[in-house]
Amino acid sequence: MKVLRRGLDGLYLLSGILAACFLIAILTLIVVQMVARWTGEIFPGAPEYAGYSMAAASFLAFASALNHGSHIRVSILLNALPARACLVLNTWCFAVGTVVSWYVAYYAWRFTYWSWKFNDISQGQDATMLWIPQSTMVIGSIILAIALTDNLISLIFTGRDRIQASSIE
Repeated sequence: MKVLRRGLDGLYLLSGILAACFLIAILTLIVVQMVARWTGEIFPGAPEYAGYSMAAASFLAFASALNHGSHIRVSILLNALPARACLVLNTWCFAVGTVVSWYVAYYAWRFTYWSWKFNDISQGQDATMLWIPQSTMVIGSIILAIALTDNLISLIFTGRDRIQASSIE
């Protein structure tokens, strides 16, 4: 179990690091586009690439943000409830979140598969094969679904989720 725990924690950390790399890519794209404008050059597709990087950064950051307590939770309600009611409400929320996240992951995968199957390309100047940027959405949504499942299983068997308390709570 310790190997599985280290593997899952490593997966969440890796997805957070990749999300940060995509944020750096956005910064780089914007700076390169600014320099290109100043020098009279053209950087075709820069806004599209920045958009793809923003989607990748968002989806890859979801699991890491969840485990670090960065997602919105109604902590004031959870803190006001008795322990048993809090456990039931938390379990229900994680169960719903887990089902919805696996649903999103499945349909994101199908969407990306059909983009690949039909060789769908972007409408911008870049003409990027859309399955490439869409695959980061699939990977991020699968990692989020794994993280929610991990928290749900932990909550059921130990009575505690794996979310680190934020400083605001």
